[in-house]
Amino acid sequence: MSLRFGSRFVVIVNSPEAVEECFTTNDVILASRPAFCHGKYLNYNFTTMGAANYGDHWRNLQRIGNNEIFAPKRLNGFQELRKKEVKNLMKRVSRVSEENAGKVELRSMILDLTFNIVMTMLAGKRYYGEDVSELEDALQFRDMMNQYAEFAKETHLGDLFPILSNIDYNGFVKRMKTMSKNMDLFLQRLIEEHRADRDRNTMVNHLLALQETQPQYYTDSIIKGLILIMAVAGTRTSAASLEWAICNLLNNRHVLKKAKEELDTQLGQDHLIEEQDISKLHYLQGYDVPPGTMVFANAWSIQRDPQVWDDPLNFKPERFLNGKAEAYKVMPFGLGRRSCPGEGLAHRLMTLTLGSLIQCFDWDTVDGKEINMDEKVATLMSRVHPLEVVLKARADLDNIIS
Repeated sequence: MSLRFGSRFVVIVNSPEAVEECFTTNDVILASRPAFCHGKYLNYNFTTMGAANYGDHWRNLQRIGNNEIFAPKRLNGFQELRKKEVKNLMKRVSRVSEENAGKVELRSMILDLTFNIVMTMLAGKRYYGEDVSELEDALQFRDMMNQYAEFAKETHLGDLFPILSNIDYNGFVKRMKTMSKNMDLFLQRLIEEHRADRDRNTMVNHLLALQETQPQYYTDSIIKGLILIMAVAGTRTSAASLEWAICNLLNNRHVLKKAKEELDTQLGQDHLIEEQDISKLHYLQGYDVPPGTMVFANAWSIQRDPQVWDDPLNFKPERFLNGKAEAYKVMPFGLGRRSCPGEGLAHRLMTLTLGSLIQCFDWDTVDGKEINMDEKVATLMSRVHPLEVVLKARADLDNIIS
């Protein structure tokens, strides 16, 4: 399918075979990004991992991400941090549940969890929820993250109609420039703090150590861009996925029951699920595209295609038990050279959190009915309504999280 976004030609890919052709067979050809104003003003002039065009600079960023940030050894070094934050979440949920007759609004808590895990890994600071580090900085950071998310949902008309590129409708570009300047000052201050205290086990300090030996690769701007992308891309996506998973489990109680039985059988009730336990839990050709064309993989359509999936609209985790599904049929982390390098972190965070909630609480909906699954139209596909559920602590909760 082809259409136009303003003056830009766009191709929509609707089959898994075409997705594989575009993003595996011909992924180098389609590895660059359109030069939208978001990339210029919010991504250090197209130099971050998400906004940079394919080339030497992007390959260097990908190398840094794979070898220095998301490498299994680096992620494993923060295992105790993730364990501590998830345990704190279980205690917080238990307390709120007891105070509110079981009702718990989970969306904000899960978002706090993902931000705190990522920011503590990066900078050793908790900016969300309880026991925040440096309240003034925390409030400023939260505000900037909210602004970033809002900007990502908006489209600048000049990106689609270049003749309008010099018209700043509604002050959109001006607001982006202001936020970008404030974010840069905040991140530079964070780097300077780490230069003055090199003893903390954080990713920023690790990158600064690499800067001393390879200054041409690890400039301050590159480090700030890496912090920004991790904070933006590694938080709301995991939080939204967890929320959808919880909703699907509550609307498919037989699946929730199987997951709980597996946890009880494999782990018992004497300790909270840990990352090393996860491996035990099996249930949990030729279209010419003109240069400059944007290509979108229609994941929504492919994931609901009855020619690709048996009974696609029903929640069936068991369909993935016999082996990893072909990536071009699911695309949870993208595909090809531009696929998300944070997949390993996301798997650890989501499985640990979801498993802990299943292990520690009995779940129900607030009114006993199915959860509304309406979707919000935005850059990130989240639910229209914040998730509120009934969570009752299981009898052995204190023993599990002690």
